[in-house]
Amino acid sequence: MSDPLELTVDEAQTLLKQVGVRPNFEIDRAKLRRALFAVRPHCDYQIFGVCAETAEAAIAALHHYTEALEYDRPPTLNPIEGSVYVKYNPYTGLCYINSYTGSERGVLVSCQSSYDDGIRDIYGHLPLDLFD
Repeated sequence: MSDPLELTVDEAQTLLKQVGVRPNFEIDRAKLRRALFAVRPHCDYQIFGVCAETAEAAIAALHHYTEALEYDRPPTLNPIEGSVYVKYNPYTGLCYINSYTGSERGVLVSCQSSYDDGIRDIYGHLPLDLFD
């Protein structure tokens, strides 16, 4: 018998896509976390993009996401003033921070796969505090 809390990959993708299409969509955060855990084994790695009001908020969110999804901690970034965009590719180790003038806030999770049956999709903007 399967765990009723587990999501199928299709259910997880559907849920994750709803967040991006309906930004004010109220969602069960525990279910959203389970959705990310469900898709992770079906991609080679994920790239993270974080849009936040401050560098501190973006860096904290990135650390929480990477720790929860079992990636190496990103390199140390020097905070800058104002709204920011942080990008981290755990596969290459590339991590940078830039000023950001857009209005979106949250985390983009881009699934990367070199296999035809793997997941290649982007989800977000997910809540900054999803893994707090």
